[in-house]
Amino acid sequence: MSILRKITRLFRPSPAPRIPSSFPGSIAIIGSGSWATAIAKIVLESEQRIGWYFRSQSSIDEFKRLGHNPKYLTDVVFDTERIDFYTDMDQIVHQHDTLIFITPSAFLKSQLKSLSVPLYTKFIVTAIKGIIPDENMVCTEYFRKEYGVPERNLLVIGGPSHAEEIALGRLTYLTIGCTSMDRATIFAHRLRNDYVRITTSQDVIGIEYAAVLKNVYAIAAGICLGLRYGDNFLSVLISNAMQEMQRFLSTILPTDRSIVGSAYLGDLLVTGYSNFSRNRVFGQMVGRGYSVRSAQMEMNMIAEGYFGVKCMTEINRRHQVEMPILDAVYNILYNNASPRSEIKRLSAKLK
Repeated sequence: MSILRKITRLFRPSPAPRIPSSFPGSIAIIGSGSWATAIAKIVLESEQRIGWYFRSQSSIDEFKRLGHNPKYLTDVVFDTERIDFYTDMDQIVHQHDTLIFITPSAFLKSQLKSLSVPLYTKFIVTAIKGIIPDENMVCTEYFRKEYGVPERNLLVIGGPSHAEEIALGRLTYLTIGCTSMDRATIFAHRLRNDYVRITTSQDVIGIEYAAVLKNVYAIAAGICLGLRYGDNFLSVLISNAMQEMQRFLSTILPTDRSIVGSAYLGDLLVTGYSNFSRNRVFGQMVGRGYSVRSAQMEMNMIAEGYFGVKCMTEINRRHQVEMPILDAVYNILYNNASPRSEIKRLSAKLK
């Protein structure tokens, strides 16, 4: 954190922090997209009330009028009497104990820029499947280093899951990661319901990096589909992506993890193969000849993997892990390489 930022926060008036008496206490959702809407649906299955942050009052007004999110998962109907809506970040942070952040990683830093209420007294749950650009940190690392949130107060929600299937009430499996297994278990219990099953893990950083990488590989899968490669090639691509993920995770954080677990292989499969995957759709458009910019403009949702490709490439320059799929996608998206030529070169390296 810069010296100027520290000085600014030191002299900025802020409400006295509330220390939560027990975990998880009152819960708030920070974010208003499809994934945030799906998580809100899950949380409201067990909680009487939640807080929910939207950037604009007009979106809240429309939500209250319609009884659903006006832009995302519009078939999911909410009892708005059980939701306290906010457009002020300080207010929602001050009023709630557990904050579930579900915003695009590229916007998290700017979203928190004006925050004056301390976060170190809160329980922070991140369901963000991305890395903070410029900082090149996964979200829990960012909250710990920039806002002083203790490690045991940081949790992650991992996949495999699609918001669209949660909206339909289809059986879904999530993974809750926390260095404190007690807190992971308690939070998992609060989210379980008839259509949500949950496992717990202490591999917080591994789950976060796996969530970033699976988006990168879903873009690669989409590019190959756009180039009219078939299922035979795609299966080899995904198999090699799994090996690539394992090499990276074993390098940055060696631990006794099962890479074939749901939070790793499962999340990669659901993102690489499903038509619900926005990263795969984005890659498919690029493979069909769209420019990166035109593909982004045509989609009404953000493909986290686009930012993840750049961040992961910069992070891997320090670690020097062999990651040919990541390199190929980076060259296509950021170096204007021909998708057809780049995938052809990549195919020679796959086994």
